[in-house]
Amino acid sequence: MNDPEIRALLYPLLLGGVHINELPTGTTRADVVHITEHFMHGYEVKGDGDTLQRVANQLRCYGEVYDFVTFIVTEKHLPKLLPLLPDWVGIQVASAEGLRLHRAASYNATVALAPLAKLILLEEVKQFLLARGLAGASTLRSREIGQFLRTTGTVPLSALARYVRERLMARLPERLLMRAERKAERERLPPRRKPKPKAKRKKPAARKKVVTA
Repeated sequence: MNDPEIRALLYPLLLGGVHINELPTGTTRADVVHITEHFMHGYEVKGDGDTLQRVANQLRCYGEVYDFVTFIVTEKHLPKLLPLLPDWVGIQVASAEGLRLHRAASYNATVALAPLAKLILLEEVKQFLLARGLAGASTLRSREIGQFLRTTGTVPLSALARYVRERLMARLPERLLMRAERKAERERLPPRRKPKPKAKRKKPAARKKVVTA
């Protein structure tokens, strides 16, 4: 099974809230993120043609921001994947019959303020901090805000997480509109013509040596 086939099995199971594809998360992108008023659940899809080389980095990035994390893989990947994931990460196995739950995801206790804030725009983070009384937030740069969130004890994780969920859910209609506009623009453009293959240059005939007596 490939990635699109597995996602098609997953989407009907994501009840309530919204789901976002390819959400930038740390140094990677989460395949699907299910966002509701109460949680964010990150899903990583591994089809038959995928490898497990990036699992360690994906797990680190997802573990910093999502309340629940689940890997959806084909039977081919299951034996090698199991030793790579901690017990709190969920696993589902995809086949032509559907998705089979191998292990349910447990609540993730490793979410951190600074990576979580990176899921939304810098200006949105500043607005959040200003609303909580940090007067100089509007002049801070991204690195300074990250340092503040890594060291502060005054910003509740639950408050920032709720704000991030609200902003991402509110932005989905904009994402869908932009995607529809890009698709319409592509359809208006004439199809690209395939470049004609370059004609092969004929090698000049070798000159015959003139033998003189």
